[in-house]
Amino acid sequence: MTHRTHTTHEFNRIADVRAALADPALVPELPTSEGASDGGPVGASVAWLRAAVARFSSGEAHRRRRALVEAELARLEPAALWRAAATGPKEELRVRVVRALAEALGMPEPGAVAEAVTVVAGAYFGGTDPAADEAVARLVARLAPAGADEAALEAVANRIGLLVQACDATATLVESCAGAALVESCAGAALVESAAGSDVPPAAGAAPVKAAAGSDVPPAAGDTPTDAATSPDVPPARVLREDPPVRTMRRIAARATRVGGREIAEGDVVLLDLATAQRAHPVPLAFGAPPRVCPGRAHALALADGLLQRPLTAFARLHHQAATPLLLPNAWDYASAAALAAQGFPAIGTTSLGVAAAAGLPDGAAATADATLALARSLGRGSFLFTVDAEGGFSDDVEEVAALARQLYEAGAAGINLEDGRPDGTLAPVELHAAKIAAVKAAVPALFVNARTDTHWLGRQREETAARLARYEQSGADGVFVPGLSDPDGIAALTAALLVPLNILYTPTGPTLAELAALGVRRVSLGSLLYRRALAAAVTAATAVRDGRPTDLTAPSYAEVQALAEP
Repeated sequence: MTHRTHTTHEFNRIADVRAALADPALVPELPTSEGASDGGPVGASVAWLRAAVARFSSGEAHRRRRALVEAELARLEPAALWRAAATGPKEELRVRVVRALAEALGMPEPGAVAEAVTVVAGAYFGGTDPAADEAVARLVARLAPAGADEAALEAVANRIGLLVQACDATATLVESCAGAALVESCAGAALVESAAGSDVPPAAGAAPVKAAAGSDVPPAAGDTPTDAATSPDVPPARVLREDPPVRTMRRIAARATRVGGREIAEGDVVLLDLATAQRAHPVPLAFGAPPRVCPGRAHALALADGLLQRPLTAFARLHHQAATPLLLPNAWDYASAAALAAQGFPAIGTTSLGVAAAAGLPDGAAATADATLALARSLGRGSFLFTVDAEGGFSDDVEEVAALARQLYEAGAAGINLEDGRPDGTLAPVELHAAKIAAVKAAVPALFVNARTDTHWLGRQREETAARLARYEQSGADGVFVPGLSDPDGIAALTAALLVPLNILYTPTGPTLAELAALGVRRVSLGSLLYRRALAAAVTAATAVRDGRPTDLTAPSYAEVQALAEP
């Protein structure tokens, strides 16, 4: 009998890594335990846990188990996770990470759960440890209902898996970025992506927002507890792009396929060198890659911010809701903003087109700085949150842009949009726009900066979109905006690479709000749509009256509009 020798294929280019992760023929390799059987005692061993979680499964089992984790996350508001992380007891960092998540999920005795999970984490990615097996048994006894059947045990396994994935790498990332206002790049792994079966460690960005996630090698443990970014005992920041906690991942070919021009036979091993791939590319993988994109970006961000005691403003919290993105209607004057706020919208944006057109000026031509500031001061009389579209800051002098941002904040603005499109239809140099973002964040740290790239809006240099967003993110942007992008695959690719919330402009022919939420979008703007609709309605009503045509003239009463002026 002839035995075929399987080949190992190594890839270290980001394009090949992405292709391999998206290939359904390449499935996660289940870690082995030397001297142990594949399964292990049900509900009482790490081997059983590995075999029952989404992280190491594929096909129908993966879809079913991922759905379990998604359902778990759907009932968890990120704000609750932030509070649990920020107010929890001061203990070893990995225990704090897991305790916060367990408490927010309503698990009994979260402290005891956290202690057991840290033991399990040491053997999760391979090897044997009787203490870890005992810890699994304790967790199952605590979390499983009496007489749990196979389905109930699978659900419990994936709850435990979520906690295990959050253990070491979250601590490592928080530890590495605490004590530094800006880190060149983070290459770790997201909190819950691999717990739900996403498995690409992230990198890039200034904030430590993710935790253990789906690598095939155990992440580096954080040996030194870190309490807050201001702690004098925090070790020097570690640049995780150069020294990531997760360096490689393995896949097994379930059937023959082709990646990076290479033929891969059934049974071959595919080794993905993530450390090399991410060092060489400006846009590393942040929250998994399709089809295993992380469903818990908002939770990961909230957990890390809470652990680092980073304040989360009321406006920023709106970008971290579990169920739906922030739908931001855009107003052009006080009455339109107040009317929208009265309908329950939690925050209002402004439309630069509406502001410019109302003043008889062109949009995007840096001609409406005074009108924009005047509108902000008017909106500041109201009791609603609002964010201001400030084009490109109305200047290429970064100090002038920062000064304008400070004036907007003092007027009451909670956020600002800064775009890299220029009046002549070109794009501003990346470094210039990044400098504007950094200057604004330095001048007004509490102002939410939504960094906009017009690559799709202007139809120029679209291939630079992800790299531009990564640079803006690294410069301190709190969110990023890509108007003109409506392709679901393109949106999913961006959310997989971003640490901060992605804002998309709603288009009637594009994805619905629910579809955008499923793609990972955290903010959806209506842009100038409402202003244009209002113009159309006004013209339609006037011409209908003139021409004697029947039309619906339903409108707010005089008194109702007058009442809008009362803050």
